[in-house]
Amino acid sequence: MLILALESSTTSAKAMLYDTESKASQLVTKEYSPEVNDTITQDADGIFMETIHLGRQICEGRDVDAIALSGIWHSLLLCDKDMKPKTRILGWADTRAADISNRFRRDKKWSDEFYHTSGCLVAANYPYFKLLHYKEQGYPIEDCYIFGQGSYITYRLTGKRIVTDCMASGSGLFNIKDKKYDAKRLQEIGITEDQLCQVVTYKDAAPLSEEGAKLLGLKAGIPVIPACADGALNQVGAGALEEGAMTFSVGTSAAIRLSVESPKIPKEPSTWCYLSPTKWLSGAATSGSCNCTDWFNDYFYNLDYKEIEKYGRHDLETPVFLPFLFGERSPGWDSDKRGAFLAIEPFHRKAHMYQAIQEGILFNVYQNYKVLCELNGKPKKILLSGGILHSKFWTQMCVDIFGAEMEIPSFLQSSLMGAVILAMDYLGVIPSARHFPFEQGKILQPDLSKAQVYEEKYHKYLYWYNKISN
Repeated sequence: MLILALESSTTSAKAMLYDTESKASQLVTKEYSPEVNDTITQDADGIFMETIHLGRQICEGRDVDAIALSGIWHSLLLCDKDMKPKTRILGWADTRAADISNRFRRDKKWSDEFYHTSGCLVAANYPYFKLLHYKEQGYPIEDCYIFGQGSYITYRLTGKRIVTDCMASGSGLFNIKDKKYDAKRLQEIGITEDQLCQVVTYKDAAPLSEEGAKLLGLKAGIPVIPACADGALNQVGAGALEEGAMTFSVGTSAAIRLSVESPKIPKEPSTWCYLSPTKWLSGAATSGSCNCTDWFNDYFYNLDYKEIEKYGRHDLETPVFLPFLFGERSPGWDSDKRGAFLAIEPFHRKAHMYQAIQEGILFNVYQNYKVLCELNGKPKKILLSGGILHSKFWTQMCVDIFGAEMEIPSFLQSSLMGAVILAMDYLGVIPSARHFPFEQGKILQPDLSKAQVYEEKYHKYLYWYNKISN
């Protein structure tokens, strides 16, 4: 059987064709055009067409048995009654609702209830607060249908207004315990459940519509697995579904996610808890990652990354970098916080600053790792993926800072592979998503001789983090 996986990520479109018999796969990717994506917002139809173009390209002249979709968490799109987009897609990096979320956060009783029912933080990144922002701006949200990026692409291919429970759980509109929209949250915004997409699971596939078939050059009626979040699919595609398995992805942003059997939410807000396609995820995400290294290279270096990293040394006396160019998500969830270089000395040059960025990104994630370990215990295994793997130096730095063995998944496009696995489950090719046979990937070991150096650097990072957080 042939399965087409389509992914609309934060910065690029991806398409993969997977043969379940030969286990061979083809992959095409393309960064979005600037006019349809600025990292913070996306043009809905532009993102859709660029993703579909890759799908048509890779499937040309071939019959496909199923299509599986992957999108981003925390996105919001408003459409009119004819399902035409009225706004751009607001992505996770959109923080225009910061004033509202900050105001709500001051009400501790409300904040605690919101956190422990939705699994989401009181932060501008979530669609709940984006909708309140639109409302306070006088936008007629009561006249709109409400989508996310993934549910809109699902609609364009199937004609069905559906959203997976996995995707809905990252909205702030959803109660993760009873797996339904929270009536109280909808009432607070002034919207009805009819305006939202119907909640389904990945097993509730919808047939490819005539319009979708024409766009992809495929037959109508093919089952389409509705979009799950790329972060959750990463957990599936990396083979991290058993309790205690953690994925650690370092791409445009960074995230660590731990599979858990029941909702795990700490008393004090810091980490999140969403639904994965198969269970729950206890995790943390940061807004600053490769977008920070790209920023510095684009504006200050403009060199090949291999050239820059020739100067990298674990004991380089670096300044401190706080990676909040796009605000802070975990653990403080301060959308107004911004990036900073601190403790700069006269001898610091560009090489010191660049390595400080690499360290600061990882220290921010390590902060969250410690919180997750206190909540859930240490993970049984950690699977590392994302753009960080293009840098041997940065990858080893990561393993050394965490002081833990890490595994590089055998299939690097874990979120696409996760979508494929869900389709295989739906088609009956495998008994369930948990039964896909994974090969062990490359194992990375920490260099314990570097532990003291990185521990001292981490405490220096924490000192300045706490300084600007008070």
